[in-house]
Amino acid sequence: MATERQDPVTGKGTTGHEWNGIEELETPVPRVVLFFLAATTLFAVVYWLLMPAWPIGVTYTKGLLGIDQREIVTQQVEDAAAARAVWTGRVAEADFAEIASDETLMRHVRDTGRTLFIDNCAVCHGTRGTGGPGFPDLAANAWLWGGDPETIAETIRVGINSTSDETRVSQMMAFGRDGVLDEGQVRSAAAYVRSLSGLPLNEADRARIEDGAQVFAENCAACHGEDATGSTDVGAPDLTDAAWIYGSDAQTVFSSVYSGRQGHMPHWEGRLSPVDIKILTLYVGTIGGDGQ
Repeated sequence: MATERQDPVTGKGTTGHEWNGIEELETPVPRVVLFFLAATTLFAVVYWLLMPAWPIGVTYTKGLLGIDQREIVTQQVEDAAAARAVWTGRVAEADFAEIASDETLMRHVRDTGRTLFIDNCAVCHGTRGTGGPGFPDLAANAWLWGGDPETIAETIRVGINSTSDETRVSQMMAFGRDGVLDEGQVRSAAAYVRSLSGLPLNEADRARIEDGAQVFAENCAACHGEDATGSTDVGAPDLTDAAWIYGSDAQTVFSSVYSGRQGHMPHWEGRLSPVDIKILTLYVGTIGGDGQ
């Protein structure tokens, strides 16, 4: 008959198993582990009885409580839509000024508008609306077509150089590439334009300003205006402010004059509802802090 070996350190018996001189103690499973095993098993059985649980062919066990998660979610969605309809109905009926003066409505507009903006506009304009190379900074309040709510809404609706039949159309000529101006004239025009914003110029560019002013008057003023402050009629930007869509360094401005520019913004009519366009319009108006 085998005699149980005792561990000299703990005094407990061993199982007789040994690995490299280490013997396994005969240690019983702690009672707390058995308790939780029993408790979780009981919970699982009760849950299976009360709640939808087991698939059975084309259906599943419904549970004694008759709870249907799909019905619950459907009801929650309907409740949320009904709650949303209360304030979206007011947005649809009121004009922009009325909505802007109603702080309760504007809280909804800011919350929902931010979601709409991030989902649809942030890929180009950035999550904060500050734009990037080729995409306008909406926080700068430098509007190409006008910054009043009605105009912003129209721009969102029809887009710019988009596939909409009503799209806004804007394009800057490629003065150098198409041979309208030679390279020297392009450099002079670029130097003059940069001087309008107070940008630092090197000595060569400072010497070109006078000639650039003449080139500008003869070729650029028709769209950008004699004072270079732009025109919302044709979407021509103000060249005297600090907002530059493509960049203000000498090479980028030269490239703009030489090769021309044609921005693009998709139209959102048909993709966003009229109410969503209205909400987005009001939200965009708040990005620059003008309160529109």
